[in-house]
Amino acid sequence: MLTNYLRAALHQAHYEILSDDNSFYGEIPGFDGIFSNAITLEACREELAEVLEEWILFRVSKKLPIPVVDGIELVIKEVA
Repeated sequence: MLTNYLRAALHQAHYEILSDDNSFYGEIPGFDGIFSNAITLEACREELAEVLEEWILFRVSKKLPIPVVDGIELVIKEVA
């Protein structure tokens, strides 16, 4: 389920070339603070995926909500 969630979220990413240095900037709408910047599009995509993974782990550790993406909801269950 986590892999499908990551793929769905990254599928919604938007990328652009920055005019000041011709680097690539990427972000995922609806995910505040998730962005990347790199020299190549592929490096930008990889960095964005890493940032997303870290963001999810942080939110899970703090018990913060994680947005539903394409009907995929990450539900964290507590184990006794």
